[in-house]
Amino acid sequence: METKKHTGDQKIKPTLVVLTGAGISAESGIKTFRDSDGLWEGHDIYEVASPRGWKKDPSVVLEFYNTRRRDVANVQPNAAHTGLAELEAYFDVQIITQNIDDLHERGGSTKVLHLHGEIFKMRSEKNESLIYDIRGDINLGDRAEDGEQLRPYIVWFEEPVPLITEAARITSQADIFVVIGTSLVVYPAAGLLDMAPRHIPKYIIDKHIPATAAIPNLTRIEAPASVGVMQLRDLLLR
Repeated sequence: METKKHTGDQKIKPTLVVLTGAGISAESGIKTFRDSDGLWEGHDIYEVASPRGWKKDPSVVLEFYNTRRRDVANVQPNAAHTGLAELEAYFDVQIITQNIDDLHERGGSTKVLHLHGEIFKMRSEKNESLIYDIRGDINLGDRAEDGEQLRPYIVWFEEPVPLITEAARITSQADIFVVIGTSLVVYPAAGLLDMAPRHIPKYIIDKHIPATAAIPNLTRIEAPASVGVMQLRDLLLR
């Protein structure tokens, strides 16, 4: 592995950008977003993950995410999370995750961008900049300081993804780009793979590798995330 060189011959770490999806947290016991029947924990996705669903029945949406919050609090990071954190000894590791859990942080990663929000945060229904930490439940009648109902700090379907611009900037500066545990069907996140510099090495880790035939310099590791991250480490450090 070569390190970048800097002014005065100081060495700095290569930038390793990792895009993660539900597959990396599945081994910790977090249910994946889409089941084969198109339901999420028995709910139609749009009932619990869209502004329409929120407007129709906010109590259902709040209870759904209250349950998700308890579920996440009761699981632990797995070897894929901790393995990525350990790579910080050799690389400037920047995680871009589609996941709303905090398992990357608890696994030791220090630079994590949550594209789709965070389960342990909540925000004003009207003012996106009024964001608060939450460990318990959000209930109807709980208000932000602007007087509006509090809702989960989650980017739902049919809502813009505010952090995609920052994610694209990070991706464009990658020396190595890795995709772990995502089907590459949820946009705009899936488009990040195409934004990585064409010449850099890229890796994809998944139990079922999605269609990626047109991506140059791509190494496919068909394995669960925990096993795949160990194989990735061997490839990067050999």
